[in-house]
Amino acid sequence: MNVPNRLTLLRVLLVPLFLLFMVPVFGDGTFSQFVLSQGGRVIATFIFIIASLTDLFDGLLARRMGLVSNFGKFLDPIADKLLVIGGFAAFVELGRVTSFVLMIIVAREFLVTGIRLLAAERGVVIAASWFGKIKAVVQMLTLIFLLIEPFITGSSYSKEAFSSAYVLFTNIMIIATLVLTILSGIDYWYKNRAILSDLIENL
Repeated sequence: MNVPNRLTLLRVLLVPLFLLFMVPVFGDGTFSQFVLSQGGRVIATFIFIIASLTDLFDGLLARRMGLVSNFGKFLDPIADKLLVIGGFAAFVELGRVTSFVLMIIVAREFLVTGIRLLAAERGVVIAASWFGKIKAVVQMLTLIFLLIEPFITGSSYSKEAFSSAYVLFTNIMIIATLVLTILSGIDYWYKNRAILSDLIENL
């Protein structure tokens, strides 16, 4: 297995580890209390940033080293979806993000995956769009801003006005994520609507 694929696989393995330090999955025990503390959030943030960096470097290395493989093309989008969906699901569990946001993200991924499967059956390879890449970057940044939110709002050095401004900023980022997710889904559908039209005609 080449280096880019190892990085992608590492991202997949980091997702459950990230969630382990994000949400209390073992009841109200000592470990769960640690997870809900700043110590747990620090570890979760560190793991998420590492996972996000693997998303950046696996693609760069694959292209520069000429190591683009079918395995990488298959696993990379799955790893991205697991990380983003896992991150937003954790914040839904913690009550920071509404389930509506998560539902939109999951629905968009179902739409894209469905269109890609239909295209694959026809021997058509759909390249990732810049719209989709921008959406992915904003999603990752939003999750990072949410992860560090308790450190800023809970700091004794942070003034109330600054804390409120930061919460407002993260809320704006959540809205931006939602809008870009919807628009990128519409863009993906529009550019590949012929595939869906052929499917409907063959019903």
